[in-house]
Amino acid sequence: MRIIACVIAVLGIFVGGCANPPVGDGWITLLDGEKGMENWENTNGGNWHPEDGAIVADKASGKGASVLVSKRPFRDFELYVEFWASDDTNSGVYLRAMNPADVRTATGAYEAQIWDKNPDPKNATGALVNVAFVPVPPIYKAGGRWNTYEIRAKGPEMTLKLNGVQTVVANDGRYPEGRIGLQFNTGPVKFRKVRIREL
Repeated sequence: MRIIACVIAVLGIFVGGCANPPVGDGWITLLDGEKGMENWENTNGGNWHPEDGAIVADKASGKGASVLVSKRPFRDFELYVEFWASDDTNSGVYLRAMNPADVRTATGAYEAQIWDKNPDPKNATGALVNVAFVPVPPIYKAGGRWNTYEIRAKGPEMTLKLNGVQTVVANDGRYPEGRIGLQFNTGPVKFRKVRIREL
């Protein structure tokens, strides 16, 4: 039975798909289809725009990545994100970003990775970049379909789930509070729903 359960869990990684978005007390909608851009600030000139029921980016006008940054910070929370990525997309979801004008892991932020083909495979899709690593070779894939990230951050403890499968658990207290960020670096990326509940 244990072997069967493991096989089912692994199959869930590759089948993908989106669970029903969370509803109920305390959940705040930051993005819903093409609505919600008023909750975000566009940094570094990405061409974020509504398209086919999502917010899409496939080009940055500045150097480096463009990030949609939440207008307010969050400390302890549960976060639900629906996203689509191509096989070669380099994107991510930033957590507790300390510097909203320059959101990078190097400037104080955690990043839930979306990058199937990362040349540093331990930091591929499903990793919390440079904090909690995925197996090598990577087994979590997001390219070519809609996916969900479910993220819980409570104090220094953080848990990431991709399409319902836990990818990493981390314990890191460097950044206790900050903004949420949706990154476009290379390859097209689409975000369809972003909901958050403070703990």
